[in-house]
Amino acid sequence: MATTLPLELRRGSGTPLHVQLAGQVRTLVSGGALPAGTRLPSTRALAAQLAVARGVVESGYDQLLAEGWLVARHGSGTYVAEVGALPAGGDGRPSPGSPTAASPPLRLGSGSPWVDPRHQASWRRAWREVSAAPVPADYPDPAGLPELRDQIAAYVARTRGVPCTGDEVLVTSGTTHGMALVLATLARGTVAVEDPGYRAAVATAVQAGWQVLDVPVDEQGLVVERLAAAPDAVRAVYATPAHQHPLGVTMSAARRVALLEEARRRDALVLEDDYDSEFRYDVAPLPALTALDRTRAVYLGTASKALSPALRLGWLVAEAGLVARIARQRAARHDHPPWPAQRALLSLMREGHLDKLVRSARRIYAERAELLVGRLSHYGVVSTPVAGMYLALLTPPAVARAVHEDCLRAGLDVPLLEELTRTDERAGLLVGFGGVSDAQLAWALDELERSLARHTKRPDRSGCQVTGRGTRA
Repeated sequence: MATTLPLELRRGSGTPLHVQLAGQVRTLVSGGALPAGTRLPSTRALAAQLAVARGVVESGYDQLLAEGWLVARHGSGTYVAEVGALPAGGDGRPSPGSPTAASPPLRLGSGSPWVDPRHQASWRRAWREVSAAPVPADYPDPAGLPELRDQIAAYVARTRGVPCTGDEVLVTSGTTHGMALVLATLARGTVAVEDPGYRAAVATAVQAGWQVLDVPVDEQGLVVERLAAAPDAVRAVYATPAHQHPLGVTMSAARRVALLEEARRRDALVLEDDYDSEFRYDVAPLPALTALDRTRAVYLGTASKALSPALRLGWLVAEAGLVARIARQRAARHDHPPWPAQRALLSLMREGHLDKLVRSARRIYAERAELLVGRLSHYGVVSTPVAGMYLALLTPPAVARAVHEDCLRAGLDVPLLEELTRTDERAGLLVGFGGVSDAQLAWALDELERSLARHTKRPDRSGCQVTGRGTRA
């Protein structure tokens, strides 16, 4: 028989009901009130007891299942998991989402995705398919499994508006790997990069022996006029047109056309990093810049944001001749994409699970983005997120650093914008909201807002100027 749970949910408290539910059940389990093996009420029964929608209970249970506090037994119900004894001296009531003193700080990283725990079965099916497949006797194709390349071509054409075939797709170990592969086919010179921008892209270029040129970013994206005034040695331009990292702006149509024209004038390539554009939640995802000119742009995609960074898989789309050239170079140094991970991704794409993951994550990101804008826009300039899993909060440098230090002392790591700048002088915080649970995010926002309130003078709402890009104090 299922145990009746002593729960009380408070509407209007500012904490979502399913987060309250998960937090209270977590406390009961960690405190010993619900021992391992205890059967919990069904979602229908608990929803009736608490007078809430069944979806509230389902979301709370899903969170606890993902964290390992509960286990689901098919056809039997939901039970408390065996989690072991709590550390000596603990009171059994940790703050929901807060790290313990011995754990590393909870990092609100801009690139950590949220994965719906309801889709874990899809992962298991994919890996079962890998385990049943015959192991290849030789190295895999250096360009990637042909079947996977065909699936990626169809996916990129459907979701990003880039018509291509499998022969124009090459499987990589991620965006920077794809960037390095393309640079290796070019005569060395200078790579133009956005500033602020993705520091791993800068490191990739520098380690490959290239010079780096910083190009500023404004509300329309990379400032092409500054690029046009650069030396003739620029042979490649790295950019994030759909969702600039880290400021979050979208490159305007005029800038896209101008960038491609500048690339043609220089006989250079544009390396388009399309890292999270499928998570656009204000309008349909915008077509990729590569769709405008397949001869001047190389498309760089990744599975890290939709699935997991640990998978280490991505893809590039380029002219078939360039793909073949890169594949020959990879074969010469035995740089082959891993076969098991490719087979798993093939299964996820072929069965439609990748699309389901993207749809569910997009919904979560939209809700969380709205929550963060409402909580943080009073303390600085927010580039209102329209896609992805983070927002940029621009503040004076001293405020950003003080808040960053406050949060570290509380067990929370909120990245500084200055970590992603080279010559740009803007400062602030990057607040990721993807790779955390609802309870962790609620705790993190409380800590962050508490520190921001200490170090900034919160303006009167009537004095805020609301613009199309966010709220300016």
